[in-house]
Amino acid sequence: MRVTKGSARNRAKKRLFKEARGNVGGRSKLLRTVKETIVRSRAYAYRDRRVRKRDFRRLWITRLTAACGPYGMSYSNFIHGLQLAGITLNRKSLSELAISHPDVFSEIVDAVKAVLPQSSAA
Repeated sequence: MRVTKGSARNRAKKRLFKEARGNVGGRSKLLRTVKETIVRSRAYAYRDRRVRKRDFRRLWITRLTAACGPYGMSYSNFIHGLQLAGITLNRKSLSELAISHPDVFSEIVDAVKAVLPQSSAA
């Protein structure tokens, strides 16, 4: 007697189609195309989880550059001064401080300026 996969195959196909839901045309309706689409989408998802980290770091650095400008300080001098002052806040929290608590951020900038030599602080 020949044994077919039956319900197991249906369950596997259902799982694939569920993952491909929302795609256009055959990418959500045809099994072979769905499989190709899922492989591609998983690859993009893996790649873009790493890209998102890069993008956010760029955003925080851009915000910090803009926040340091009014104090007459460049981003690189600010980060260097943070290391010299022993302040171990990361870029995410620093950018949040610069946006939502500018008074606290100005205190941090003052601490950094106190530690930096005068030639690089200006």
